[in-house]
Amino acid sequence: MRLHVGCAMWTHAPWQGRLLPHPLPPAERLRAYATWCNAVEGNTTFYATPARGTVESWAAQTDPGFRFVVKLPKTITHERRLTGAEEPLREFLDAIEPLGPRAHALWIQLPGSFGPGDLGTLAGFLHRLPPAHRYAVEVRHQAFFEDARAVRALEGVLGRAGAEWVPFDTVTLFRSPPTSDAERDAWVKKPRVPRRSAALTDRPIVRYLGRDDVSRTVEGWGHWVGVVTDWLREGRSPTVFVHTPDNAEALTLARSFHDAVRARVPELEPLPEPAPVEPLTLF
Repeated sequence: MRLHVGCAMWTHAPWQGRLLPHPLPPAERLRAYATWCNAVEGNTTFYATPARGTVESWAAQTDPGFRFVVKLPKTITHERRLTGAEEPLREFLDAIEPLGPRAHALWIQLPGSFGPGDLGTLAGFLHRLPPAHRYAVEVRHQAFFEDARAVRALEGVLGRAGAEWVPFDTVTLFRSPPTSDAERDAWVKKPRVPRRSAALTDRPIVRYLGRDDVSRTVEGWGHWVGVVTDWLREGRSPTVFVHTPDNAEALTLARSFHDAVRARVPELEPLPEPAPVEPLTLF
């Protein structure tokens, strides 16, 4: 039994020399991160399809059981809105092929303007995707959280395609006013939607956004500790990504979340031991 946990990135300046060895060449950074967590969000692919050689390096630095949840490029999801995107989709699928089983799910994050009236487009797009991959969809239109008919319609589209609905839980962030620059920035940019915690498949994916204050982040994820515990006991295989506005402690928080679940499910397989960080020297 395994719970996969991770962060929004595998390299982050506040981690360097404190949690991860520094300096490290690019070809070693993901390997070091993978001693802390067993999953990562592939957010960089949203901005550009990576070179195949780059993806080969990602695969070489991780075990086959490591999970990438890789975001489709914005060219496909935001600019073309899933229509007429055959060529960029082909290029993307070819680029990520070296990940093999590590490509746990291809993540279709849709813009806030993509609403119930666009579900036919989403259904057609999912139907045309190759069955070799799993797919996970994140929506941000308010109707999918407030209109029961829209919720049922989206669940139907995803269910027929065997796709998961990815919740982005920002409830803790918006529970009280921001107290840092990073939190103020997140208040402007992140979606303010109700929490959703229903799984559609045997491999649910959760994105949880806390606060820069570690204690408030831990306090806010209590709901998810219970939900993930239940999923594991039902035989599901969840993946949970922990974010904070500045992500300075996200790496340790992801492991703490795993520990909190393992305290309730002792048979859960432990995470690997983090790579030691050598002290900095002057010479």
